Amino acid sequence: MNNKKSKYPISVVAIVLAGMAGCKPVQVIREDKPMALPTSFDQNRVNTADTLGLGVVKWRTFFNDPNLQNLIDTALVANFDLVIATQRIQQIQAGVLAAEAPLHPTLEPVGTMGLRRFGLYTMDGAGNATTDITPGKLVPVHLPDFFIGAQAGWEVDLWGKLRNQKQAAVARFMASVEGKNLVQTAMVAAVAEAYFTLQSLDAQVQILDEYIGLQQSALELVRIQKDAGAANELAVKQFENQLLDLLGIRIDVQQQILYFESVINLLAGRFPQPVARSPLFLNQNLPPLTDTGVPSVLLENRPDIRGAALELAASKADLNAARALFFPTLNIGAAVGIQAFRPDYLVKPASLTYNMAGGMVAPLVNKRAIRAEFNRADAYQLEALTTYHQTIVNAYTEAYNQIAFSKNLEQQYALKTEQVAAIESAVDISGELFRSGRANYLDVLTAQQNALDTRLELVDLRLRQWSTAVNLYRALGGGWQ
Repeated sequence: MNNKKSKYPISVVAIVLAGMAGCKPVQVIREDKPMALPTSFDQNRVNTADTLGLGVVKWRTFFNDPNLQNLIDTALVANFDLVIATQRIQQIQAGVLAAEAPLHPTLEPVGTMGLRRFGLYTMDGAGNATTDITPGKLVPVHLPDFFIGAQAGWEVDLWGKLRNQKQAAVARFMASVEGKNLVQTAMVAAVAEAYFTLQSLDAQVQILDEYIGLQQSALELVRIQKDAGAANELAVKQFENQLLDLLGIRIDVQQQILYFESVINLLAGRFPQPVARSPLFLNQNLPPLTDTGVPSVLLENRPDIRGAALELAASKADLNAARALFFPTLNIGAAVGIQAFRPDYLVKPASLTYNMAGGMVAPLVNKRAIRAEFNRADAYQLEALTTYHQTIVNAYTEAYNQIAFSKNLEQQYALKTEQVAAIESAVDISGELFRSGRANYLDVLTAQQNALDTRLELVDLRLRQWSTAVNLYRALGGGWQ
C-alpha cells in the first residue's frame, strides 16, 4: 500500500521533467556585425576626425529665406502626411501601454448573480438533497448564487517573454517617431524644392518678357525697313513668328507657376492661393555645401537609418519572446469577496469567500504553432537586419551622389555664366549691324534665340544647384530638427 502511494509523486516529477526537456527551444545564433562605412564621402581623401556637417544644421538656418520659412512653418502644422504620422505615433504609444500591462498583476472588481441546478444523480446534487442550508431547510434544487468581490491574476515572467514584448513595443514606438521625422524631412525638402522651382519660373518669365520687348522693337524696326524698301515681307513674318513663339512659351511658364503654387499649397494643407516668394533667384547665394561631415554621422542623424535600427532591435526582442514560448508559463490567480444564496446573507461574516491558485503550463506534445512563431520571428529578424544594412548603403549612396552633383553643377554654372556674357554681346553686335544694314534679319534672330536659350539654361542650372543642395541636405539627415 505504501509502495503504491510513493509512485504518484515520482510519476508527477517524471512528467514535469519530461515537459521541461520537451521545452528546449531551437537555438539560432546570428552575429549582427555593424556595417563598416567608408571614412569619407570623397574617395580621394580620408577624414581623420568626426565632423557633424550639414545634416545637423536646423532647417531654419539652412533655408534663410523668410518666405520659405513661413511656408515650411505652415506645412509643419497643417501638412496632412505629418498629421497622419502624428496620429500613428499615438496609436503605437497605446500599444506600448498594452504591452506593459501584462507585466503587472491585474485586479478587477467582480459582481455576479446566477442560478444553478445540480442533477440529483451527481455528487453535488445528492449531497445537496440531504444537507441543510439553514437549520431545518435543505439546499434548494434551484440554488441562487450572489457574489461581490475582486479577482486578481498575474503571469510570472520567468523567461522574459513579457519583458521582451514590451521592449519590442517600445522600439517600434521610437521607430514611429523616426518615421515622423522622415516624413518631416521629405516634406521640408519638397516645399523647398517647389519654392525654388517657382523662383526659377519667375526668372524665366522675366527673361521672356525682356526678349519679348526686344522682339517687339525688332519687329517694329523691320516693318519700318520694309516700308522703306530695305526689308521684305519674309523678314516681317520671321520676326512675327519669333514673337508669337515667345508669347506661347510665356503662357506655358505661367501655367507651370500655377501648378507649383498648388503643389506648395497642398503641402501646406491649404486650398490654392498665391504663394509669396522672393524675386531673387540667380543672385541668391547657395548655402555652403562643403561641410558634409563624415559618413558615420548618417547613422546618428538619418531618420530612416535610426528607424531601421529600432525595427531591428524590435525584431530581436520578438525573437527572444518567441523563444520563451518553449518554456513553461506560471500563472497565479486569486479572488476574495462575499457569496451567498440570498442577498441579505451577504452582510454576514459566514459569507466571506476567497481562493488562490497557481499553475504552470508547459508545451509538451503539439509545439508546431510555437515553432512556427519562432521561425517567423527569426525570419523577420533577418529581414530587419538586411533592411538596416540596405538603408545604410542607400543613405551613403544618396549623399555621395549629391556631393558629386553639386561639384559638377558648380563648374557648369560658372561656364554657362561666361557663355551668357558672350552671347549677349553677340546680340548687341548683331542688332547694331542689322540697323546699319551690314547684317540680315536671320543673324539677329539666330543671336536672340541663342541668347534666350542660353539664359534659360543658366536658370535651369541654378535650379538644379538648389535642388541638389536640398537633396544633399535631406540625404545627410537634415530637415527634422
